[in-house]
Amino acid sequence: MRKYRKNCLLTLLSVVILLMFYTVWDNNRVKIVEQKVLLDDLPADLEEYTIVQISDLHEKEFGTNQKRLIEAINSISYDAIIFTGDMLDGVESGNYRPFYSLIENISNKQHAWFIPGNTDPNIYSDDSFDRSNFIQGMEERGVELLESIDTVRIGNSVIHFVDFEISFLNKPGKTEGIVEKEAPANISDEQYRIYQEQLIEDIHQTLDKASYDNSILVALNHYPVVDTRIDSLKNDSRYTFRDYDLIISGHYHGGQIRLPFVGALFVPEGWYRYGGIFPPRNRVKGIWEYNGIKQYVSTGLGSSDAIPFLKFRFLNSPEINVLTLTSKR
Repeated sequence: MRKYRKNCLLTLLSVVILLMFYTVWDNNRVKIVEQKVLLDDLPADLEEYTIVQISDLHEKEFGTNQKRLIEAINSISYDAIIFTGDMLDGVESGNYRPFYSLIENISNKQHAWFIPGNTDPNIYSDDSFDRSNFIQGMEERGVELLESIDTVRIGNSVIHFVDFEISFLNKPGKTEGIVEKEAPANISDEQYRIYQEQLIEDIHQTLDKASYDNSILVALNHYPVVDTRIDSLKNDSRYTFRDYDLIISGHYHGGQIRLPFVGALFVPEGWYRYGGIFPPRNRVKGIWEYNGIKQYVSTGLGSSDAIPFLKFRFLNSPEINVLTLTSKR
């Protein structure tokens, strides 16, 4: 019996050591995850339009000056690249280098957009609507802040990229379920309202006049938009909920800690019962559809330190995502 117990303990210890080595290795590799996104009535000009998504870097480095991550991205042929927030690890962080090293060396930035997450610095300077130092440095390196809407024309068709959280507003105001963007410290509420009104007007002028026969609408958001929030926004007369063809987001990290046969133990989602403990398994990562709206959620690259001693990913490899639009026809 004593020998049996000793063998069991040695076996358990060996498994724990192997898991530790595997976890360290797994946290420092990069997977390329490809996903075909089937869209009804996709214009022929947009067939095989490819979007690379980078999410939740959290200042993680993959090799010296992001060498492995850059090589992975540059190995892909794509039409647009999007960064869906949490490139930094805290709103007060000044450690821009992991993100800047990445974007400085990406070869294709013809169409490149960023939307902020909850751990990124403020997008404005302290006393104006000028870009903050973080955003200015990003844009100087070829990635544009998507603050309202941008449009790409291909042949006779267009693809609209829009910031989800402002796209359904009819006037400035807070909406339940998101972390509000902060106005510059020395800007009055009235100045902020006028600025937001212009951003909203830009979206209305573009989308209200759009020909839906030859266009699609892709919304970018750091936070996934859960089913109950979609219903809430659709049923609220204060908002104009758009006919989104695709919503792309991150934030969940795929649960960060995943277990076999169980999946994610927790995602940071206030719209779920118990605050995201044991979330729906089909609403944590990858693609799903609800009420005709496709949504894709990346597990991202880095790790959150919401629980300091759990700042690592377990059975949940860092990933970049390649989304290819294709028609159901």
